[in-house]
Amino acid sequence: MSDFSGWSWTLMILSAFLFGMSKTGIPGAGLLGVVIMATALPAKMSTGIVLPLLVLGDLFAIRHYHQTAEWRLLVRILPCAALGIVIGAVAMHYTSDGQLRPIIGTISMGMLALNRLRLLQNKDAQPPAIGWFSVIMGLIAGVTTMMANAAGPVMALYMLALRLPKLAFLGTAAWAFFLINLFKLPFSATLGLIHPHSLMINLCLAPVLVAGALAGIRIARRIPEKPFAILVEALAFAGAIMLLAR
Repeated sequence: MSDFSGWSWTLMILSAFLFGMSKTGIPGAGLLGVVIMATALPAKMSTGIVLPLLVLGDLFAIRHYHQTAEWRLLVRILPCAALGIVIGAVAMHYTSDGQLRPIIGTISMGMLALNRLRLLQNKDAQPPAIGWFSVIMGLIAGVTTMMANAAGPVMALYMLALRLPKLAFLGTAAWAFFLINLFKLPFSATLGLIHPHSLMINLCLAPVLVAGALAGIRIARRIPEKPFAILVEALAFAGAIMLLAR
């Protein structure tokens, strides 16, 4: 524990708080937490520390939003995300963190731009067809979450494009990330990303994440539907910019 500077601990604490908020109120805040954690620690170490924190946050999210999930969407996207996780686990042996960040940032920016263009061209635009859209987004989400815990913008854009109401968005995201992150755990442990030392750091940061999750619940209750969608999109955009800038 003494290996880290006070500044590193400050960034880790901020990240943990953002992870908690992202799970229960502001989904886009999660990517900011990932980027901040990667700034505080070596990239692979940060990936191993982030995942158990996300699982803890997922438990809070499904506790509060489990009844509002759209399971028809989960059934379509989760198998594709699982395949993407397997692909991502293999790719981690061949792709550096420096190569991965701009790829994720570019994908996120591209999807944000396409979604915005679609809405600007036709305010009454219909959501995309669920079939192939779910396959593509699921694969991208699986790869990015395995390699960088950065599937937040992908899943956010998926659900925004399908125009899920706020509570359905939060419930679907809660179950999606909980199941995806559980599936990732053995892969991360096998790759040596999760170990006793990283779990001790998780234990220290857990109370901060809980505080963030409770704050997120209060915030979500107060944000109307339209500002909620705008805020999620804005935070996803900010996270993508940060990834591209690193």
